[in-house]
Amino acid sequence: MKRIRTRFAPSPTGYMHIGNLRTALYAYLFAKSQGGDFILRIEDTDRARYVADAVEFIERTLAAAKIIPDESPALGGNFAPYVQSERMDIYKKYAEQLVADGHAYYEETENGVAIRQKMPRVGETTFYDVLHGNITIANSELEDQVLLKSDGMPTYNFANVVDDHLMEVSHIIRGTEFITSTPKHVLLYEFFGWELPTFIHLAPVMGKAADGTVSKLSKRHGATSFNDLIEAGYLPEAITNYVALLGWSPKNSCQEIFSMDELIKNFSLDGLSKSPAVFDYAKLDWMSGEYFKAMSDEAFAVAAEKYLVDFDEPRKIFLASLLKTRVAKLSDINEMIAFLKILPPFDKELFSNKRNKLTPEKSAEILAPAIKILEQVDLWTLDTLNEKISAFVTQSGLKVGAVMWPLRIALSMQKVTPGGVTEILYLLGKETSLERLNAALKNLA
Repeated sequence: MKRIRTRFAPSPTGYMHIGNLRTALYAYLFAKSQGGDFILRIEDTDRARYVADAVEFIERTLAAAKIIPDESPALGGNFAPYVQSERMDIYKKYAEQLVADGHAYYEETENGVAIRQKMPRVGETTFYDVLHGNITIANSELEDQVLLKSDGMPTYNFANVVDDHLMEVSHIIRGTEFITSTPKHVLLYEFFGWELPTFIHLAPVMGKAADGTVSKLSKRHGATSFNDLIEAGYLPEAITNYVALLGWSPKNSCQEIFSMDELIKNFSLDGLSKSPAVFDYAKLDWMSGEYFKAMSDEAFAVAAEKYLVDFDEPRKIFLASLLKTRVAKLSDINEMIAFLKILPPFDKELFSNKRNKLTPEKSAEILAPAIKILEQVDLWTLDTLNEKISAFVTQSGLKVGAVMWPLRIALSMQKVTPGGVTEILYLLGKETSLERLNAALKNLA
């Protein structure tokens, strides 16, 4: 049986869009699920759009997504080089062979001589696609395409066919935008007498606008590259997991959270959909949140390091424990804990609460004795603070909410906080906590 070999062949003309990442992921998962090889090849023949650091960026992105090539420009392999601009002699040889066999011809251009493929004028070209079945295009619709430009640089449609054959690629996984070019590729395989690979053309990834309309995913829908999503604070593992489900689902399973090993084990081509997938940020948020919840407090603290307050290690770990069940992406933390760094401006009206029958004046009456009790606390721990606050609630004869509300507002100047009053007291420490409480009492007076 022929060994399964797939490839991801991006152009270094920019950063990796979610659609590119999904193509790479599916090619990787299929190869690995079959015990085969996954190749990274750089198709840099479009020199006008070449971005200098794009190759390194692509390699870093794949590494972060845990998509590990078996062969690549960096790793090498039996079919090196894996950069098209380093394979010019190869393309020249095969283009000239087509001319000699009568399937291509030389053409004079302003800049020199180019080589064009000679298309048949009658008949049809048919190829089979795993998702779309047999696809037939009349040869009369195919123009004689340039194979080799006058500067010796091959076109994409020629170079990718030569490379896929020479690198023994068995399955070509790419977007539906390449369907119309595939008959030209098929004819090249036939002209050379080469065996056709298996084609799988993936439906596009769509984005949903605020008004509910759906169109091909673009910047107007939000973050659309792996790097954008990482910068927004999503975990790489969560992004990869979510992207895997954009057009694929496991057979006989409702599972949605997958490790990379589980994706490899479950992946199959018959789980692919030929319908477009819609990128749903709410679903990504949910999935990312599930990953955070599954992390240890220590691991989350490391992942969220740049967003956390510069507390001592125990308080930093405790803050991580409060946050990891509340965030969808790490950047959510900034707004959530901003009050721990800088107390927002005093707002007297925040102390009013109809449910607990509180007014600013009533809140002041509660804060004063609460502050006196907290001033006497020597061991500023969660257990001690819980004990003292609970005792105060009992002694006051008030409902728990009536006591906690003015304390929370005085400490944070916001209605919703990660953690309750005792957690905020512990995180802020005795000195800062009492400073904030006394300042609030003074302002209320």
